[in-house]
Amino acid sequence: MAHLGSGRRRLAVPVGLALTASLALLPAVAASAAPLGNTAETAKVSRPDISGPKLSYVANLTAYGTVKQAKKAIERAGGTVVTSYEQIGVVVAHSQNPEFAKQLRAQRSLFVSVGATRTAPLSPVQTTEEGSTQKLSAADAAKAAAQATAGEEPLEPNQWDLRAIKADQAHKINDGSPDVTVGVIDTGVDDTHPDLAPNFSAGQSANCVGGVADTTEGAWRPYADGSDHGTHVAGTIAAARNGIGISGVAPGVKVAAIKVSEPATSLFYTEAVVCGFMFAAEKGIEVTNNSYFVDPWNYTCKNDDDQKALVEALARATKYAERKGVLSVASAGNSGHDLASSAIEDTTSPNDTTPVTRTIDPKVCLDLPTQLPGVVTVSATGDQGFKSYYSSYGLGVVDVAAPGGDKYQVPGTPDANGRVLSTVPGGGYGYKQGTSMAGPHVAGVAALLKSAHPHATPSQLQAMLKAQATKAACPDKIYDGTGALIDATTCNSKWGQTGYYGYGVVDALKAVK
Repeated sequence: MAHLGSGRRRLAVPVGLALTASLALLPAVAASAAPLGNTAETAKVSRPDISGPKLSYVANLTAYGTVKQAKKAIERAGGTVVTSYEQIGVVVAHSQNPEFAKQLRAQRSLFVSVGATRTAPLSPVQTTEEGSTQKLSAADAAKAAAQATAGEEPLEPNQWDLRAIKADQAHKINDGSPDVTVGVIDTGVDDTHPDLAPNFSAGQSANCVGGVADTTEGAWRPYADGSDHGTHVAGTIAAARNGIGISGVAPGVKVAAIKVSEPATSLFYTEAVVCGFMFAAEKGIEVTNNSYFVDPWNYTCKNDDDQKALVEALARATKYAERKGVLSVASAGNSGHDLASSAIEDTTSPNDTTPVTRTIDPKVCLDLPTQLPGVVTVSATGDQGFKSYYSSYGLGVVDVAAPGGDKYQVPGTPDANGRVLSTVPGGGYGYKQGTSMAGPHVAGVAALLKSAHPHATPSQLQAMLKAQATKAACPDKIYDGTGALIDATTCNSKWGQTGYYGYGVVDALKAVK
């Protein structure tokens, strides 16, 4: 599976993205572009080889290149254009020419970088959850409903996660504004679920698989054989307070679905994710939740010709979305890795063909979109407030923490289940754990902040999230993957931050006050 994770599949990349002038070119890619340099660069490629597997590519233009020029170059190299984004100078193309990327890269006055988005051929997802979904039984539902108090949703007694961030108290003041929409970039959302239908925004929803937004009715829903991940995430953000099941963190805001996962595999490829961010930007979405990592690389390396093109395209898309008023929230991943370390062993990439063990530097090889500039990076906690045993972390990388669930941190709820309860397709409810579940708690709090401060910019919202977070010091102990308590020797702190919790655990009550 891609990388959802009941938390965020190891479905990421911070700092130091030495992006070329490309980020500065976002507003318009050279309406008055300079002519290409020498004729060698523009010479026709005669009879390009089309005997290879059909792959998808992203081509990132220089400040002087135009989409029109890029389309001609792509066709000469044996490719076909799928879509283009003039706003950020990114073109998505398909080709069976094994030398396609190399031939385009040679045209240096036109392309900054060109790379294949996958290692497996196109065929007619992953997330960041840890483990499979545990369905809520009728008996547990009845037990919770019997203990619900006045003003609570029937299943709210089992929602320890809401109380952990004071969302239950926040709801007594403000549920959030219907003028604010959170876009769930994920595996699709079942908008027919009775807890999601009241707050669903069909006009801001689409299927971006393949790189082109499909807005036909229901295109945003999960595949029939697909994942329940996106629906679970959506419920945590904005399940309505309607007396039916659970409550979301921000039950008064709107939620939209932007499906980016491939059928059957649930892989999240670059062209789909770029489409997702661009669609959110153009549709007036205020917050996006990203509980995944971009396939096929758990960590995408800027020192590789193909992979650096993916980093560049995604960085341009997220930066453009930010400039259009979108705050992006992403899960830190479920690998238990220290994203601030000097080296990480990655044994899972590429995950669409045959993985090869490699040692990477997380400053060079990024967890996408988690480590991109401007993206809020979220680690996961359990009921006892400890970092969840699976959650990745990193001093200076993690911004804030939120409940993602931990089966070893057992709450005193009717169900005594340490995972996070939320909506699943077909009108049901289920438990998941992972940084995929932590991210939507932060997205929900961000939506409450945007509701209270409608003119706040994404950077201002991020600053408020950090300033209002409940400080959490490094703990003495944490649970490991076996449920044993061990010394928390991997937690570092500096300048009011910790590697486990960043600036602290988000606070919904402060967001509405």
